[in-house]
Amino acid sequence: MAIADYFDATLFMEATITLVVIMDPPGTVPVFLSLTGRKSPAVRARAARQAVLVSLLVISLFAIAGQAILAYLHIGIPALQGAGGLLLLLIALDLLTGKGSTDPEVAEDVNVALVPLGTPLLAGPGAIAATIVFVRQAEGQLGAYVALGLAIVTVHFVLWMCMRYSGVVIKLIRESGITLLAKVAGLLLAAIAVELVADSVKGFITGG
Repeated sequence: MAIADYFDATLFMEATITLVVIMDPPGTVPVFLSLTGRKSPAVRARAARQAVLVSLLVISLFAIAGQAILAYLHIGIPALQGAGGLLLLLIALDLLTGKGSTDPEVAEDVNVALVPLGTPLLAGPGAIAATIVFVRQAEGQLGAYVALGLAIVTVHFVLWMCMRYSGVVIKLIRESGITLLAKVAGLLLAAIAVELVADSVKGFITGG
């Protein structure tokens, strides 16, 4: 049997590049630092690990059964985009107003790992939709499935590396820099949220 029967290199490259662009590992660093910059290195490392594991679990779930789940619940990609956008908007408002800083530390740690980092920032509507498209493209070929699975793992490893070693940035920006970063990250998240909601409305109008 040919190598392509066990591994589709073309699909691997296409899926890896697409997911890296959508999930944007470097772009997660400002948000990650704004939420965990005042934590100890151990807490930041744990948050990075948990966020990546949550994202990997969500993406893998939708890769395996995404089409069936969405069909069963009668949910389309536009609905996912709208829900993700609204959720990110709430987080962005917390960062911009500073309300999130009054939450208990334990609850904040859990929120960082699950929301917004794990989902919908990493495992968001765009990454989920792209994964479902690549699964359809695989068309039951073992090599394609192996390539897609390896691409998903590779992208999440890059995400973990960016967040895990983001502590170097903290040493440079200090406390005042973290506060400023939180405001900038809030603004960026708000922009992403508005874009998701706009795409959702466009999808409903065009029937996408």
